[in-house]
Amino acid sequence: MRESLRLKIIQVCDEKIEKKGTNVGLSFYAFFANKNDDPVLLMEAAEWWIMTHKLDHFEKALKIKTMLESINLEI
Repeated sequence: MRESLRLKIIQVCDEKIEKKGTNVGLSFYAFFANKNDDPVLLMEAAEWWIMTHKLDHFEKALKIKTMLESINLEI
């Protein structure tokens, strides 16, 4: 996953958690506008979410944020 996407997802998770609490769920669509203006980036997120990690359609934002922050530790 490219770094810019990783950082964007963490930012969106932070915003959702701040607004709705630590139990808030989201799907990978939450990181994109309602129009499909970057299909390559959308597919990159979908592959990471569905194919690589076999996540459910909706997951807790805190779980996703934690997973993505751990990627940074592995680099």
